[in-house]
Amino acid sequence: MSTSLLVLFASIFITLIGCLIASKLSHRFDALFDNPRGARHKHQRRIPRIGGVALYIGFVVASCIAYFIDPPNNPEDTYRIMGILIGCTILLPIGLLDDIVELGWIPQLIGQITVSILAICTTIFIERFTNPMNGQIIELNTIPVLGTIFTATITLLWITGMMNTVNWLDGLDGLATGVGAIASILFAIHMYRIGQTEVSLYATAMAGACIGLLPFNFNPARLFLGSSGAMILGYCLATLSILAPARIATALLVMSVPISDTAWQIYHRYRSNKSIFKGDRGHLHFRLIDRGFTQTTIVLIYWLACGLFGIISLMVKSQIIKIIILLCLITLTLSYVSYLSRKKPLSG
Repeated sequence: MSTSLLVLFASIFITLIGCLIASKLSHRFDALFDNPRGARHKHQRRIPRIGGVALYIGFVVASCIAYFIDPPNNPEDTYRIMGILIGCTILLPIGLLDDIVELGWIPQLIGQITVSILAICTTIFIERFTNPMNGQIIELNTIPVLGTIFTATITLLWITGMMNTVNWLDGLDGLATGVGAIASILFAIHMYRIGQTEVSLYATAMAGACIGLLPFNFNPARLFLGSSGAMILGYCLATLSILAPARIATALLVMSVPISDTAWQIYHRYRSNKSIFKGDRGHLHFRLIDRGFTQTTIVLIYWLACGLFGIISLMVKSQIIKIIILLCLITLTLSYVSYLSRKKPLSG
């Protein structure tokens, strides 16, 4: 526990220092600023979008501290952690370049697929499920030929899907960062409880990085995550959720509202003959803004929901109950977003 606290506070402190430095240096590079533009941008002043750099530095440095203090006993875990850190390092310049010149969705998707393949190559993949009816473990890799294809496909979809979910969630000050902190803390607790104490330190490092960024990212924001921060955070949440048994269920419950909102957006844009990759104000948090809610209120509601359902996922043992709760959450979220989509904005 003392090591966990050391890694947590080291990550918070390093990220805070990184934010301070990034805030000062960003004024020398005009291209790193997000200027108010269009209906989706409600901030009234130019804000640096390099919070992801501080997030990356805090996470990586704290991860190195964790490794040197308490390295994983299992060599495969070391291999997997390296895959996560290398993947974040690849995503950092891609995200920064997108923040500067707006690469478009194709280069971003190529980058996301690249790091997803890297994760699979470093044995970070979804290879087993628990049958909720009888608790039996289903091993995908035991299925001849198709098992490998299923494993790679599901993992690829999970990692790229999580990166885009976090990217789309990053629409209000502190929203994605706070949700990332909550999810990482819950992952760390679950890992610690099942005996993966060394691996839990890396989820703790990400939680600390998110907490360290929050004073600069919460409303009114002084730093934005940017594409680099959103993709790195999404990649870490996706890969960390795979590193221990039963973590996918926890991730799904914690992220059920953002994931459902993302699914609705894809369906709604496709049905409206719009590009599913082009941003708009159709997301739940934007629709709530249009209904008169404040940014802070919406962010706190999201945090509360993610924390509450994450705690439920840790306390409830029955897989079938978890699935019932998850399906109810998804149904309620989709129904509410569908309802709001038919309403005219009250503000904005």
